[in-house]
Amino acid sequence: MSSDCAEPQGGSAQIADVITDAVLATPGVHGLHAGAFGEVATYLPGRRVAGVRTLNDGYDVHIVLAWGATAMTTAQAVRTAVQRVAPGRVDVTIEDVAAADDQGR
Repeated sequence: MSSDCAEPQGGSAQIADVITDAVLATPGVHGLHAGAFGEVATYLPGRRVAGVRTLNDGYDVHIVLAWGATAMTTAQAVRTAVQRVAPGRVDVTIEDVAAADDQGR
């Protein structure tokens, strides 16, 4: 992990939002995925952030891969993007692949 990691302003409650922004800006990511039963989420007062779960030593991120993107390359890019904004281990799970004709998020 590099020393350029910075704690998001506003504390840990906003870390899920910062991670979400970093993941969605990563090439090859079509979107976030909440898991088969919606179990992958961060619960905040009045809302939940689907696809990002805080662990004791890092984060669990579940994504939908964009059509044509390489799984390993995208997963590593997601890890790198998250570690730039939040310290800790980053586990990436590819839950689904977007359809070829689905270019929007």
